[in-house]
Amino acid sequence: MGDTKKFAVILSGCGNKDGAEIHESVMTLWAIHKHGAEFQCFAPDIPQHHVLNFITGQEMDESRNVLVESARIARGNIKNLKEYDAEDYDGIIMPGGLGAAKNLSTFAFDGPHCFVNQDVERAVRDTAALGKPIGALCIAPAIIAKILGQVEITIGEDAATEAAIAQMGASHTKTTHGEIVVDRENKVVTTPCYMLDARVDQIGAGAENLVLAMLEMAR
Repeated sequence: MGDTKKFAVILSGCGNKDGAEIHESVMTLWAIHKHGAEFQCFAPDIPQHHVLNFITGQEMDESRNVLVESARIARGNIKNLKEYDAEDYDGIIMPGGLGAAKNLSTFAFDGPHCFVNQDVERAVRDTAALGKPIGALCIAPAIIAKILGQVEITIGEDAATEAAIAQMGASHTKTTHGEIVVDRENKVVTTPCYMLDARVDQIGAGAENLVLAMLEMAR
C-alpha cells in the first residue's frame, strides 16, 4: 500500500446550477477508486453565491455554505480547503458545475476578468509548483486558465468560453465526449463533460480517462 496515489478533489457545492456537478464529482471519485488510488474531498468554507430551485431554475430565498453542501457528495468526509497541503497529495482534481464559476471563482459573471477564491488559487499554484498533476472537468478548466495562464486545456466546443480562455492567455483544443486534453509540460488534464450535451456514461468515460492520465503523470 506504500505507493498508493492519493488525489485531492475540490468541490464547489452540490448540484450543477449552483454548486459542483454531482455526476462529474461522483464519476471522478469512482474512477479514482476503480484504478487503485485514494481521494480526499475539499471545499472552501464560504457562502454559496446563491441557491437555485433545480426544477424551476428560480433563485430561492435562502443561503447555503459551500463546504456544508459539498459534504453531501463526500458523505461527510470533507476538509476545509484551507487545510490542503500539496505535499500530502499526488495531484488535485476539480469537477465542474456552475459552482466552479460562481463559488470558486466569478467566471460566470466576469469571464476573463474573473476573481478566483484565494484558497483555490493557492491550492492550484502550490500543486503546480511541486510539479504534480492538476485535473479539471467541464467549466473548471477556465479556473486553471485564470490561475496558470499559458496552459493547454479544453472545455469542449463552446465558442464564447473558448474566447474567454484565449483572453486569459491559455490555448484551447476542441474535444467531444470522453476525450481529454493533456498539457504534459504543465501537467494539466482537462475534459469537457457537461459543457457538451452529455449522458452519464459519457461523463464517466471522460472522468476515467482524466484520472488515468493523471495517475500516469503521478507515477
